[in-house]
Amino acid sequence: MLMKSHTPKTLSSSDGRKLAAAGPTALIALAVLLLGPAGCSRAPGSAASLQSPSAGETKLLAASKSIDPLALVLAPHTGNGRLDSEIRRLQEQVRAATNLNPGLERLGWLFVAKARESFDPGYYKLAEACAKALEARTAGCPEALLLRGHVLQNLHRFKEAEPLARELVARRGLSFDYALLGDALMEQGRLAEAVASYQSMIDLRPDLHSYSRGAHIRWLKGDLTGALELMQVAVSASSPLDPESAAWVHTRLAFYRLHAGTPSEAYRECDKALQCQANYPPALLLQGRILLAEGKSAEAIEVLQVAAKRNPLPEYQWALVEALRLKGRGTEAGEVESQLDRNGAANDPRTYSLYLATRGQSPTTALRLAEKEIQERSDVFTHDALAWSLAASGKLQEAQCQMEKALAEGTQDARLFFHAAVIAARAGTQQNAWHWFAKANEHLQTLLPAEQQQLQAAALVAGVASGSEATQHPAPEGIGFFTRGH
Repeated sequence: MLMKSHTPKTLSSSDGRKLAAAGPTALIALAVLLLGPAGCSRAPGSAASLQSPSAGETKLLAASKSIDPLALVLAPHTGNGRLDSEIRRLQEQVRAATNLNPGLERLGWLFVAKARESFDPGYYKLAEACAKALEARTAGCPEALLLRGHVLQNLHRFKEAEPLARELVARRGLSFDYALLGDALMEQGRLAEAVASYQSMIDLRPDLHSYSRGAHIRWLKGDLTGALELMQVAVSASSPLDPESAAWVHTRLAFYRLHAGTPSEAYRECDKALQCQANYPPALLLQGRILLAEGKSAEAIEVLQVAAKRNPLPEYQWALVEALRLKGRGTEAGEVESQLDRNGAANDPRTYSLYLATRGQSPTTALRLAEKEIQERSDVFTHDALAWSLAASGKLQEAQCQMEKALAEGTQDARLFFHAAVIAARAGTQQNAWHWFAKANEHLQTLLPAEQQQLQAAALVAGVASGSEATQHPAPEGIGFFTRGH
């Protein structure tokens, strides 16, 4: 049922000028005040955390708490890119429209696209404000449900996204609805259900988005060859009209090629991603990892510095720290480590937990973060993070139980195998340790240098050989799972 239309509440010209002058940080922080706290994002197109406003911005925000979501999304938008121009055009269209809904929906998805392009999750909060404005005008409209569900998914609120997706599937069953449901289920570790949703998505709309999801689920289920085949199809379906999505599928194809043991092909695929979207952080990160695996730490630093600046998540900063320390640039590495320690738990608790456990640093914090994360997402990588933090805390029996869950789907990932090998070796299950050492060695090029060194050290302790001299790197001094009495 349509709700009574009303004149949208807008910002005064003075408020608008103040927000525009304060910049994106003030607007994003205002979204937090109006809509509640955000999570972090590691979905396709990972995002940095929300930044705290300055003292002056805080005063401005405190005076603006009464602004409704519609006024928020119509606040003056800055920027010189194509998406920025489109956002401003849609804002004007909404201001002038009698029926606001079509323009609000499109504006919401433009904010989503901006979040993916800029790696700034504040734009997801603006998209959520569009959904709230839509729902205020048309209660329960599916367009608002899909937009809000997508935002929740990208902010890692998977359990909240699932009921919205199920309602959409029951009410209309479009391919986008099945995509949202599949994503929410996958992140909760319910792969069989996710497969069914993705299959329905592919049947309804075979395109880049459905093919790439199918490829990812194949990889999670241990079918690397099938993942490569389907991601090739996704790449062939990409378009220059959607450069971010094109960059994403090329980067994922590069990721699978690296796991298949063809780093040169993976590097070239990253180049193609960067041609689609310049300085695309996921592609730069993967190129940096490839360069590190090849012992080219100086070249890796140049690439990783750009990637970490554009997307300062723990995954990016961790790789940069390793590259800097390998070149003896300890002061710079320490500065990045300080940033990581300040923001890692908020930006990406799972990766930060892995980072702490790998370094043998703050095992209590690592375990706390992993235990909290498992409450929201129960995929194989979260079980792995929990297993690794349990092992770092000396809780080997519990670590083995979690590691079994991490390995249950057959995912071919070197970090899973590395952790499984170390945990098995420490638990005294020699045969299992040997098996996982061999598996990790097959994908050694995907591990960070310190992880490769730790794998070698653990293999020596267990009485087996791992890796070759050509691929080994010395770990940063004083860092490692075995440097704290383990």
